[in-house]
Amino acid sequence: MVDEKQLRSIIEQVLGEMELPDINREERHEIHAAAADTAVSYKEEGAEEGVLPDISQVNVRTQYLVENPRNKEAFYEMKQYSPARLGIGKAGARYKTLPYLQFRAAHSAAQDSVFSDVDPEWIKKMDLFCVQTRCENKDMYLTRPDLGRRLNEQGVLAVKEKCRKNPQVQIYISDGLSSAAVMANAADVLLSIQQGLKSFNIETGTPFFVKYGRVGVMDEITQLTEALVTCVLIGERPGLLTAESMSAYITYKGTIGMPEAHRTVVSNIHRFGTIPAEAGAHIAEIIKIMLEKKASGTQLKM
Repeated sequence: MVDEKQLRSIIEQVLGEMELPDINREERHEIHAAAADTAVSYKEEGAEEGVLPDISQVNVRTQYLVENPRNKEAFYEMKQYSPARLGIGKAGARYKTLPYLQFRAAHSAAQDSVFSDVDPEWIKKMDLFCVQTRCENKDMYLTRPDLGRRLNEQGVLAVKEKCRKNPQVQIYISDGLSSAAVMANAADVLLSIQQGLKSFNIETGTPFFVKYGRVGVMDEITQLTEALVTCVLIGERPGLLTAESMSAYITYKGTIGMPEAHRTVVSNIHRFGTIPAEAGAHIAEIIKIMLEKKASGTQLKM
């Protein structure tokens, strides 16, 4: 772990290379202090030797940079109920340098999450077979959403051959718009759902992974497996708070072309939102109710 003196030197070099407005002495001290605090926390957590602190890991709920506040305690308490970037202060008409760097880091993480693929080793570790939609690459996936709603020929054949037929519940995982979200959350959520459904004596089908998948591909999968309920765990479009938000979309007897209102969704699944294990238990309960009431989406009266 680099010491505070080395850290200050590195920060000065980075700030000097970036095309930023002049940074006053107070702001430099602010950045140094935040970086040093993060470095200490990393050391306490047993961070790998030589690893620099990650500026994107700052908890925005505890960050308060407003100078001379009238009622800091009340505003700080309010921040605990919102993940928004409140109370980050201003330097004249612009953001302070530390929040600006955090914005840049969050934006980079969001881009990386959209344009990267889920690691094949992760899929293998999860013991999932992989199928693909009609999208041939990431560019096609982003520009042709319609092709992401249908499996390619090989995918159709694989689902027919490898998946259990007529399950009560078919669960699968898809990359969606955030590979990071899937790798961060899907394992815990899937396990929690499976344990919950097992406790309700509800049988599940064969889980698998869909590459370049949109939510709508679940309708074709429902028809191929003839499942009563289909649940997809899929990465959501990342924002500047987190690039690791995942959702679960669930339908009862879905069909190709069905209205979006017939889907039930559990969203905001990530470490700063709905905890994955808790989300899985909640999803299992929703699936149980769907099977009992034979409905989903706006037709489901909870």
